[in-house]
Amino acid sequence: MALSSSTLLLVKSHVSLSSSNSSLYFRRRASSVPHQPWLQPETRLRVRVRPISLSIINAKADDRKEDIVIVGAGIAGLATAVSLQRLGIRTLVLEQGESLRTGGTSLTLFKNGWKALDAIGVGNDLRTQFLEIQGMVIKSEDGRELRSFRFKDEDESQEVRAVERRVLLETLASKLPPDAISFSSKLANIERSENGETLLELEDGIRISAKILIACDGIRSPVAKLMGFPEPNYVGHCAFRGLAYFPEGQPFEPKVNYVYGKGVRAGYVPVSESKVYWFICFNSSSPGPKITDPSILRQQAEQLVRNWPTDLINLINLTPDDTIIKTSLVDRWLWPSISPPASTGSIVLVGDAWHPMTPNLGQGACCALEDSIVLTKKLAEAIKSKHTSVEDAFKAYGSERWPRIFPLTARAYLVGALLQWDNPVICALRDNIVVPKLVRLGPVLEHTNFEFDPL
Repeated sequence: MALSSSTLLLVKSHVSLSSSNSSLYFRRRASSVPHQPWLQPETRLRVRVRPISLSIINAKADDRKEDIVIVGAGIAGLATAVSLQRLGIRTLVLEQGESLRTGGTSLTLFKNGWKALDAIGVGNDLRTQFLEIQGMVIKSEDGRELRSFRFKDEDESQEVRAVERRVLLETLASKLPPDAISFSSKLANIERSENGETLLELEDGIRISAKILIACDGIRSPVAKLMGFPEPNYVGHCAFRGLAYFPEGQPFEPKVNYVYGKGVRAGYVPVSESKVYWFICFNSSSPGPKITDPSILRQQAEQLVRNWPTDLINLINLTPDDTIIKTSLVDRWLWPSISPPASTGSIVLVGDAWHPMTPNLGQGACCALEDSIVLTKKLAEAIKSKHTSVEDAFKAYGSERWPRIFPLTARAYLVGALLQWDNPVICALRDNIVVPKLVRLGPVLEHTNFEFDPL
């Protein structure tokens, strides 16, 4: 596929993932079985990592050939692979980790997320494992109830469940053939061949020539960087998250519970009969150092809410070490006529790789699932039609999704900024007037109204 002159200027720029003088050790899975290098015994090798780039070169005859390669086996990547498979289109998913990235806690899916999961055939597999949330309660830091809502009073079709990220990924992966995901497959270099295909070189030296590249490689996407996107913007808040475990059954009603303080807010929601997801969001001028020690994370989280209702402290204490994390909140606004498009040639971005957003509306995962459905339809039509090119299909995907994504990203940021107020006077106004008298559930849930045809 021919590239325009402006695209050539873009793709010839080099962006380094690591120093070209640096070296690293990794495990390479030696290949004696064609197209299945990740299934073989491991051998120890040392290689020099080159800067990742997107330039024009000649393909080699022994490069592995693939029609569609998806980079990243997260929610967006696996959902896109499953969606395409339902329409009879095979993909290869490259995942840099040795297994699925099942760390982390849970995510809340609203009705638009469940519609997407139903469309790709996994909704019912998940519903039986997670509680349906009936409503939400908003409290002040002293335990006073400010407002409560029932979701179905406003929208009978609403469906809200908190889902363990691990279970969601494993469920999606189970719908793919055993050889569809290539683990330990980290990109070292990206180049364009003269025939318009994308050449991917992995850190173990394996080269893959892909007719189509779908980048689902997360908020720090190297592919997005190559396409001219800036780094995500830190919004001034960090969050502790955890998944508390009650071996004899958790005691909470199926509601989302929010607690608002001054510059700090928290929440918790039952996930299943034995697990409860919680978070604490706090203002911070910088993300600070990366901390992985669970004892330190637990101590810092408790310190933020030490004088709040005891439910939060109990949840933190009942959280296993491997499910407590701290993250900085980031987003990227897709400014009209300024931000790069979602695709260039036969390369396209999906999910957080394109539009990272803060979790204040609970729409990050839902929008990634929506992306997978819309992209699948556009791409399948192009593959099966002689009248639409893949490049045009990707442009249509970007044009359709942008009016949905940009307002949600901005709205999520603004909601977070308002809820993170630390001025005592403004917080008193929020707690005594804004939340009890002015907040309505309809506008809060309006963004979950997203319709699409079945695959």
